[in-house]
Amino acid sequence: MVNMLDDFSDYLVSDKKVSANTLQSYMRDVRQYMDYLKTVGISNCTDVTPTTYLNYMTYLQKLGKAPASVSRAIASTRSFYRYLCSKKMCDINPVEKVHTLKTEKKLPQILTGEEIELLLAQPTGVDFKGKRDKAMLELLYATGIRVTELISLNMEDINLDIGYIICRRQVRERIIPIYPRAVIAVKEYITQERMPMAEDEPEALFVNANGTRLTRQGFWKIIKSYKHKANINKEITPHTLRHSFAAHLLENGADIKSLQEMLGHADVSSTQIYTSIIKNKIKEVYKNAHPLARG
Repeated sequence: MVNMLDDFSDYLVSDKKVSANTLQSYMRDVRQYMDYLKTVGISNCTDVTPTTYLNYMTYLQKLGKAPASVSRAIASTRSFYRYLCSKKMCDINPVEKVHTLKTEKKLPQILTGEEIELLLAQPTGVDFKGKRDKAMLELLYATGIRVTELISLNMEDINLDIGYIICRRQVRERIIPIYPRAVIAVKEYITQERMPMAEDEPEALFVNANGTRLTRQGFWKIIKSYKHKANINKEITPHTLRHSFAAHLLENGADIKSLQEMLGHADVSSTQIYTSIIKNKIKEVYKNAHPLARG
């Protein structure tokens, strides 16, 4: 079964072109499934019946797994069996007719305009870290790109004279404008602080104190520290500025198709979740402001 897992991993990378995070999640789910099969005496995953698989779903639920986690496990193992069937290594996909669990879709957390300004104001140092962090936060809110896209940016991907970045993700790329304040912040970082630090990775836009490309975990620590400094009580994740960017653009009249293009969503339904945030905000304003809606 080890060879099957290696082949499946190669397929996800080379054929499906999944992100590193998706690959990690899929492989973790499939390995957990394989471990379960061993505990129930099944040595070959191709011998699994739909009943056995449903027992696995029950097992996950008894472990206290959240519905979203169980649904993801179904998606991962379904993809695994589809791959095995396509390679004639399996005659039947025991997961094909198993439906994912219905889960309540949580709306992403966003910051208000005032909270955004407060967060962006936190990097105040005139040294390498202060200039770099200011540039990163401004660029994230200016463009709405993902954190993985931010840390993957190279010097060739940014044009400060015109004011845009080229975001390259798998086979797609998109061009996103940058507002003037972000241009200034990035320009100050590049011209004043980046050059002596980026000798090991001269192509990388954002580097750490060791001169190597900044990691997602490194950025996560940075944004958490500024959240505490700003005394913002909301839960902030690396995606919070992206969500806030999207919601604020819609709130100020951006059309859904343009927003979809800027966010890099393949399907507009992924973008439409932000319209729900706006609707919820309108409902809250109505409830608090209308004299007969206060109950």
